[in-house]
Amino acid sequence: MDGSDPIGHSTNMVGLPTSLLADPAFNDHPIDLHIAGVREMNPSMFEMLEEAPDLDSAGEAFHKYMVAVFGLDPEQRETPRRDGARRFRSSFLRLLKGWGYDSNGPEGAVMKGWVESRFGLFPTYHKGAIRQDSQSWISYVEEKMSSRFHNNSIYSQLDLIYEFCQWALARHISPGSRHLRLYRGVNDFDEHRLVEKLDRRRCIIRMNSLASFTSERDLAESFGDTILEAEVPAAKVVFFNTLLPAHPLKGEGEHLVIGGDYRVTACYW
Repeated sequence: MDGSDPIGHSTNMVGLPTSLLADPAFNDHPIDLHIAGVREMNPSMFEMLEEAPDLDSAGEAFHKYMVAVFGLDPEQRETPRRDGARRFRSSFLRLLKGWGYDSNGPEGAVMKGWVESRFGLFPTYHKGAIRQDSQSWISYVEEKMSSRFHNNSIYSQLDLIYEFCQWALARHISPGSRHLRLYRGVNDFDEHRLVEKLDRRRCIIRMNSLASFTSERDLAESFGDTILEAEVPAAKVVFFNTLLPAHPLKGEGEHLVIGGDYRVTACYW
């Protein structure tokens, strides 16, 4: 592939051209990113976070805020309708759980749709390689727009998890550092478009709009016989496995990373 397909929309909600955000040059020299209006609309949440002495306490404060704002207590997640049927109230935790089972499922489509909305990046893969006239594109659009997950301001929930993640990285995980070295195990490159081959081991690949990495190289080996190593900008990390005290992605050092074109080093086993 030559990487010439459109990479995203001309506008987004982070104040940078999408083409720059997706470029390896941004990864080399990243700047902080914020989704427009999120911090300004939720000042009390960040006041709570500032009072937390450690990340675990901050995670508990964040969870309480989300419960209060979006009604995420178990008894609130399904609210009765007039006809007696129960209507599911969507939660970012449900999306994370679905992503953990299958990133190409309906929950994965909603999360990729959020990245498209906020960061302007098109997905490159959903149940198959995406072209705008392909069945994979049609499936992605149908699933990302389904009302099943859009009845509880789900994009706003994801906005807050991203901003909390950015706060936690800067405050507790890697203060002063703009990159994290992360790994991804693959068996083939069906989900990754080769943009440029730099040498025998290094290349530029187009990552899906949202992709899973791990901070543990040994764990990456469990997912494929080729290990992709990348210096990922902290600004592109949406979620990491120690962000919250309890969530469905515990145990694999998992990081959810915004895509684009990445320089990676491939190690073959």
